[in-house]
Amino acid sequence: MTACAIESPSTGAEHEAPTTRYAITADGAYAARLALDGESWFPERWTLDGPEPYAVPLPGGQPEEPGTEVHPMGDGRVLIHRLVERRHVFSLLYPTGPGTGELAVGAVECGSDTYVTLLPPAPGGERAYALAVCETSTAVWLVAGGAAGPERVAEVPGRCSGGVWLEPAGRMLALDRELGGRTKTVVVDLGRDGEVSPLLEIVPDSDDRLLLADPDSGLVVISSDAASPGQERLGWGVLGSTLPVRFPGALRLPDCTVTPFAIQPGQVLTPETCAVALRVDGPLGTWVATWHPTDPHVHHLPAPEGWLPGSGVWTPEGILRLPYATPQTPCGVAELTPPTATHAQPPEAAEPEAPRPVPLQKAPLAKTVPA
Repeated sequence: MTACAIESPSTGAEHEAPTTRYAITADGAYAARLALDGESWFPERWTLDGPEPYAVPLPGGQPEEPGTEVHPMGDGRVLIHRLVERRHVFSLLYPTGPGTGELAVGAVECGSDTYVTLLPPAPGGERAYALAVCETSTAVWLVAGGAAGPERVAEVPGRCSGGVWLEPAGRMLALDRELGGRTKTVVVDLGRDGEVSPLLEIVPDSDDRLLLADPDSGLVVISSDAASPGQERLGWGVLGSTLPVRFPGALRLPDCTVTPFAIQPGQVLTPETCAVALRVDGPLGTWVATWHPTDPHVHHLPAPEGWLPGSGVWTPEGILRLPYATPQTPCGVAELTPPTATHAQPPEAAEPEAPRPVPLQKAPLAKTVPA
């Protein structure tokens, strides 16, 4: 079988487990992770836009809990999210000579039935957001970059997960919402008082999730069981296109879990030429694969030793940059140049789309993902 890994926010129980989160700013300049020194966890900032990548440790006065989240900001500071009883406390960390400076930005207090998780870094790097999810609704919080501490900027009925930014201004946020027993992707307009609109619905009784989106080209990668009821499959579409979502057979890898993690930017008028990076977990371990929408093949590549799985960014020129850490190289970036698309074919020749395609309602972006 082929599985599509769907990442969901941490619950209280999962929050206690060691995190593997490695977050990269939207422009690829900085990253942050929770690193391990012996048995002690500490935040670490990676600088990626210089001649050589380097890491700056940002330890506090005591070791961090293993479930602590970190989030890189565009100015090089690192936002840290700590759980203190029922209070979710946020601070900005920065290097100060031999020590670590810490600026408290506020806290969000929640009940025991609510969990809070940071969203992926927003474009621009000036603001950071989090989801607070309870049984019946989800709040979107601006936790850094606001006027005065954490601010609730949207309330969405249903339980939300995921989080994909749809345009460079950091205004349109796509969330996968579970409501009425089904999961569909909605758009939250953070510039219009958190207005919520539907974005992705292939057929009424399918579970549809948006995994990745490239603001330059409009290419989106989705997960849905519309084409194979009861089985999640990876598909692709283009925001604003009149073509249906496609579910290529190339993305069905037997006995493997396939997780897309990066789309090549800069291909403004040719979304079908964007390269997509995939994490593949199978019986032989974890490795990297790449694929283009017009390519009938997936290209498999060995992951660098110490790769932080599921992390990486594309350059517009088609170079895949993968962060890794080993005892010999505690902060490294491997650059891979995968083969270009082979035997390219027009999108219409790909594997047939999901049955009974249903047009989507228009989202606030005035762009849709046709089914």
